[in-house]
Amino acid sequence: MNKNKPSLKRSFGTALTVVVGIIVFAYGVKVTNVNFETTRSENRLTQLQRVIRALVRPDIIEYETVDTIIEIPFYLPCPEGQEIEVPAADTSQPYLTASEYCGSPGDLIVINGHNFTPHSRGPINFFTASGVKKQLGNFETDGDGNFELEIELPTRQPVEEAQHIQAIARLRVGSPKFTETAKVTWEKIIETVFMALLATAIGTAAAIPISFLAARNLMSENKSPLTTVAFSIVGWPVGIYLGLEIYGLVRDFLSPYTDNALYMVLGILAGTVIIYLLFKAIVKPEETQKMPHAIHTILRLILLFLAVITVIGLMIFLKSILRSAGLALMEHFEFLGFLGNFLFQVGESGYLVIPAVSALSIGGAIGSALGKIGQRISDKSPASVVKIVNLIAMPLATALLFVLVGGALDWFYQINNPVRTLYWPAGIGGAIGFILAVITGPKQPLPTGMAIYFIVRTILNGTRSVEALVMAIVFVIWVGIGPFAGSLALALHTVAALSKLYSEQVESILPGPVEAVQATGANHLQTIVYAIVPQIVSPYISFTMYRWDINVRMSTIIGFVGGGGIGFLLQQNINLLDYRAASVQMLAIAVVVALMDYISSVVRERMV
Repeated sequence: MNKNKPSLKRSFGTALTVVVGIIVFAYGVKVTNVNFETTRSENRLTQLQRVIRALVRPDIIEYETVDTIIEIPFYLPCPEGQEIEVPAADTSQPYLTASEYCGSPGDLIVINGHNFTPHSRGPINFFTASGVKKQLGNFETDGDGNFELEIELPTRQPVEEAQHIQAIARLRVGSPKFTETAKVTWEKIIETVFMALLATAIGTAAAIPISFLAARNLMSENKSPLTTVAFSIVGWPVGIYLGLEIYGLVRDFLSPYTDNALYMVLGILAGTVIIYLLFKAIVKPEETQKMPHAIHTILRLILLFLAVITVIGLMIFLKSILRSAGLALMEHFEFLGFLGNFLFQVGESGYLVIPAVSALSIGGAIGSALGKIGQRISDKSPASVVKIVNLIAMPLATALLFVLVGGALDWFYQINNPVRTLYWPAGIGGAIGFILAVITGPKQPLPTGMAIYFIVRTILNGTRSVEALVMAIVFVIWVGIGPFAGSLALALHTVAALSKLYSEQVESILPGPVEAVQATGANHLQTIVYAIVPQIVSPYISFTMYRWDINVRMSTIIGFVGGGGIGFLLQQNINLLDYRAASVQMLAIAVVVALMDYISSVVRERMV
């Protein structure tokens, strides 16, 4: 049977597809209010021409001008039963004449100018009796200082007294100079570039580690028994809570010394030595190798705990030193004020960063330590013992997890009902954990890596689906109107976008180098460093530069809600219908994007 032979069934299917497509597009035209009739509206075409002509004449260069202003009276409409008195012209100086000195809206009249400065130019304006101006056209004088221009009378409310037609002849003098619009645009485009740079840097730093958690090929290999999962779930929130409490204790203990520069310097030197000794003992514990494994593990955990406390103290001292140094520079060295402000702001960020580092470090340490204990129980104990441990640990872990979720929901929705946000979540979580412990084998490996993968991906998808414009509104409320709010909004959106691009690049790496490195006995971290990172450096740079490009363009929208940058200026000029000024901002954005594209290509060429 010839498959290419036409058949009635195939022809009917093709026709039906075409009909359905037409119906879909017809409905789309209706929903989107497509109306080509409006494209022929003379009023709209006139406005469109005015806007386009303004956009192609950006207000960048200006000259000093000498203005000659001449006007004549005009009646709109013609007065009934009254003779129009034509004003006498002084022919010894510039003057105007009109073909008619009264008329109706929409009439065409001819305006003649005489004795103006040769080759001068300017607008013809219509002024109402109340002083409202409407430009009717532009003229340019010839070599004798004369011009002739046909204008259309505007639509205005009829009044009895005379209105005016005014000509302003402008003669350029002096050298060209940048307009105030160009100067302000330059300042704002620099602000925009650095706003986008800050957002890209923060977003990139956060997206790189997240991208490995969101890569399926890396996370699919991570599997753990139920005991390890339960112990880790318990360890992380407990560790985070302890981390915040320890930070508060260390901060309160060191607060009397953070106002003395000598104490802070000595504290940093002593802390650095202590950290070196502690990490040396943790990494190379030769003297503890003969100890029992349990004692060895506990000792390493204690040393790590002391190291984290010392690091917290160092960060607190460093935060105070940076703030003091920044204030000193701003106060005593005005020309280094920007550097002083940078140091001060870095120190100020410690109030957010140090508690987070403390919580995550101790949370990770305790979660990892309990996870290893759970792994050891699963590996070394009989299946019956592991089953009993799972029946106890898993309900506790899931109950704790559900309680945390209930607390978060209570904070968002202000339920203020412990039964609904504490007891019920704990009971449901405990029941689910008990069921999991019953139906799961004692030592059965679970795809914990894929669970983390789906959680991270879901969070990234949710974050990326919220436009940076909405994020900017939230950050404006938090930190106030300005580029800082825009940078934070762009940074958060950048994290979600780059994490997706980075993770997909990790998923597309060649498996050969990974298998070769793993064959040497390398651990997970060494595999990433020596087999994965060399394959992703170039695309990571490309994605990062492209994201910077995107952030520059997105900043124009961020500025519409107070996020700073050139967008705020662009919105202001559009609202004022100053399209020549808006054209300058759009031109600046286009130039910056083109330059960044060139820089990106050069960087990629040299890095590859």
